[in-house]
Amino acid sequence: MAEISLRGVRKSYGPTEVIHGVDCEVADGELIVIVGPSGCGKSTLLRMVAGLETISGGEVWIKGRKVNDLEPRERDIAMVFQNYALYPHMSVFDNMAYGLKIARVPRDEIRARVDKAAAMLELAPYLARKPRELSGGQRQRVAMGRAIVRNPAAFLFDEPLSNLDAKLRVQMRMEIKALQRELGVTALYVTHDQVEAMTLADRMIVMNDGRAEQIGRPLEIYDDPASTFVAGFIGSPPMNFLPDGNGLTGVRPEHLRLCAPVEGLVAGRVRFTEALGAETLAHVALDGGGIATVRLDAHAAAREGEAVGLAADPARLYRFDAGGARLRG
Repeated sequence: MAEISLRGVRKSYGPTEVIHGVDCEVADGELIVIVGPSGCGKSTLLRMVAGLETISGGEVWIKGRKVNDLEPRERDIAMVFQNYALYPHMSVFDNMAYGLKIARVPRDEIRARVDKAAAMLELAPYLARKPRELSGGQRQRVAMGRAIVRNPAAFLFDEPLSNLDAKLRVQMRMEIKALQRELGVTALYVTHDQVEAMTLADRMIVMNDGRAEQIGRPLEIYDDPASTFVAGFIGSPPMNFLPDGNGLTGVRPEHLRLCAPVEGLVAGRVRFTEALGAETLAHVALDGGGIATVRLDAHAAAREGEAVGLAADPARLYRFDAGGARLRG
């Protein structure tokens, strides 16, 4: 497999810089998820690694080679896209085998590689079918199989689950995680879904306006966010922010509790609740303005319109300056 190195990577369109110098070392066999909202630059960064976008500054290295000036086919990578990009007139077998045929791999080896990948992806019964005869999840498996048979140095995933329904996304991300572990492949994975990022990643790059706002393991970033952007983006529901002098105090919904309204506590009224099965979310309209979300036990009592106080363990509070940067100590 391979290591991937991003060294001060920048991208500009004319005078407008959209990627502002990203640095990250991806270890052999590591799965890095690039996560952030629409327009933050995550797909542009991935496309520069793939060779589909030119690099305006910095360097990209794959498997010990600087690849800035190499064509995509020369970079030893395979991409899996959101829209599957399957040939509709070809069978599943031919879609998976197409790249190998172009590379003039011997016929027996093509058959062996496709059969092995199809078995891993539970596609063996469907090899003679056309893509239109498959479900969305099966089509995505075909796209993954086409990448697997090439034995690339690295996989690049560009929001591969966005077209699937919620239940199928959960199933497919488990399959991708298991497959990546089984193959031991190095992977970069782009998504806007922070739950997907948390469950898949060995480490995450949280992108904000073309910058790597924070890089780290999922729970490290969740427990120790570097800014209000990261704290508000990573976590579902997101962190609550309350005005505090010249800055903000943040607290996660699970670290708040409802109590009787007493002097000295943040006060408000329960605006509405959401029963989610294993838990209930109470959304509290604060007397000073704004909404705070509290994560409760599924059967905890919280009546809409009820006056409440909000309490939190001081050790679970996060403080940020007026610019959104984390204040420590």
